[in-house]
Amino acid sequence: MKVTANSPGDAPGDPFVTRGSALLPALVELRRAIHAEPELGLHLPKTQRRVLDALAPLGLEVHTGTALTSVVAVLRGGRPGPSVLLRADMDALPLREAADVPYRSSNGAMHACGHDLHVAGLVGAARILHAHRDELAGDVVFMFQPGEEGFGGARLMLDEGLLEVTGERPVAAYAVHVGPGPRGTFLTRPGTVTASSSTFSVEVSGRGGHGSRPHEAVDPVPVLAEIVLGLQSFVTRRFDVFDPVVLSVTNLAAGTGAANVIPGSARLSGTVRTMSPEALAVMEAELPRVAAGIADAHGATVSTEVVTGYPSVVNDPATTGRAVDVLRASFGARVVESPRPTMGAEDFSYVTQEVPGTMLMLLASPPGLAGPPAPNHSPHAMFDDGVLGDQAAALALLAARTLAGAAR
Repeated sequence: MKVTANSPGDAPGDPFVTRGSALLPALVELRRAIHAEPELGLHLPKTQRRVLDALAPLGLEVHTGTALTSVVAVLRGGRPGPSVLLRADMDALPLREAADVPYRSSNGAMHACGHDLHVAGLVGAARILHAHRDELAGDVVFMFQPGEEGFGGARLMLDEGLLEVTGERPVAAYAVHVGPGPRGTFLTRPGTVTASSSTFSVEVSGRGGHGSRPHEAVDPVPVLAEIVLGLQSFVTRRFDVFDPVVLSVTNLAAGTGAANVIPGSARLSGTVRTMSPEALAVMEAELPRVAAGIADAHGATVSTEVVTGYPSVVNDPATTGRAVDVLRASFGARVVESPRPTMGAEDFSYVTQEVPGTMLMLLASPPGLAGPPAPNHSPHAMFDDGVLGDQAAALALLAARTLAGAAR
């Protein structure tokens, strides 16, 4: 399907879209302030303070985290009803920014995954819903989460009582994630939308020696190289191509720097992405066997560890179907069903394991790029914050319409 990104709002009479457009300058200012001072991991004091200051005029019930600098804000609707959760992640990546923008980061970290837009968009949704609070049949929970980039911040927030903050568990949860592509296009699909992520490490132990006499040593370096190649064959020969697995060896280490010394050990590590619990189980059981078999053939020994990380985000089919209908009523053909999941991983998966939920992508590449847009996690990544009004309106619409439907 060919998609043309339009200017904000395809339903000019929609009050949420209109209000989102009016909020755009303030949301852009907030996003750029966050972008210029990115923070890493679970403790983001400057970002947390900006969120708290942005929400302060709304008079929401606000809770902050103990194990992390999270913010959970509750908007009580004017009429009784259930609760809905809206989520934004707040942390950046340890990258030195290469994108040439006036608000560029200079502290060695970078919002290369668009979390700065996620925060600003959720603040905008809170402001829109606050303006319509008397019409809401229930409550909205705003989840501002540190530590998505490998730290499991969502899991920690669940442990600290996120889903009980209104007195009852939410009936639905929504998140919007920006990415490269035609500006203003929303993408989602029912079922699996992201891969699960795991890490693995292999240490080969041999016997060191002199580089001129390898027959007197057990050289771990060629063993390690053979394991790298063996793992690639393992993925292509042990897994169904329609249940995809991606394995990447990303680190190799051996030796002390002396060219004539055969080291006694060598190490590798990497990441593996799977789409099903069955594929993950095979990976966890058989990857160590592949490494051990290759090492044994060369007279070496091996120590292998596979650490399971984030599970897959699985969009609830009913919740996602309603979300698509709601957004198409306001944004028309810009709402598109994604043809396939992504091999990226997301800890919103912990929320969707507990609550029927939907994650959507919002494509946000700036117009006029000289070549293809850089992907998320690239130091050259750039996102057009002109989408923030639509992002805020979309989240607000999903919350309001879900509450209205549940109240019937």
